[in-house]
Amino acid sequence: MSKAFTKETDVDDDEQDTAAEEAAHAPLVGVKNYITPSGLQRLRDERRFLLNKERPAVTQVVAWAAGNGDRSENADYQYGKRRLREIDRRIRFLTKRIDAAEVVDPEAPRAGRSATHVFFGATVRYATPAGDEREVAIVGLDEVDLDGHFISWMSPLARTLTKAGPGDTVTLRAPGTTVELEILEVRYQRIPVAPFVEPPGAESAPKPRPEM
Repeated sequence: MSKAFTKETDVDDDEQDTAAEEAAHAPLVGVKNYITPSGLQRLRDERRFLLNKERPAVTQVVAWAAGNGDRSENADYQYGKRRLREIDRRIRFLTKRIDAAEVVDPEAPRAGRSATHVFFGATVRYATPAGDEREVAIVGLDEVDLDGHFISWMSPLARTLTKAGPGDTVTLRAPGTTVELEILEVRYQRIPVAPFVEPPGAESAPKPRPEM
């Protein structure tokens, strides 16, 4: 395989990746990026890690692999170039989300309905028709954690709960059914969004030293 063909393939891959990225992000265009302070910090920490640690580390690997013969047959080089494209796409995405961020602090003082009714940043306890009590926190698109019961403010459930207060009954419409939910409590408190943690398999992660 010629180097010219390899270069053309790389360009084609970049164009396809860019098109796929734009299609995936299209639903976010024009949508306000509400986010909590800790959620925004997580995005910033991830971008800093990619820019300052992971990308330079992968670039070194690519430079080393480029000197090891035919690039078209060089798995380290091909993987490194693919990884660089992934990193760059992620950096672009994070930058857009950070630039568009509208920070809302759930712990900030509130007055009137904004303190007692459901809006972004609220922690809501509600009851189902079966009498089960559930609790969710309404967060940004980049903070969703279903295990922690953090739901996006754009989700059907969050939209149903929004503007309701304790004692209100709201109707959640799902495909083929409707569910009545009773609002029991609305609180505004710190939402413990998990911080960014450097992935253990990252190229910039410390490598174990070989045993002597």
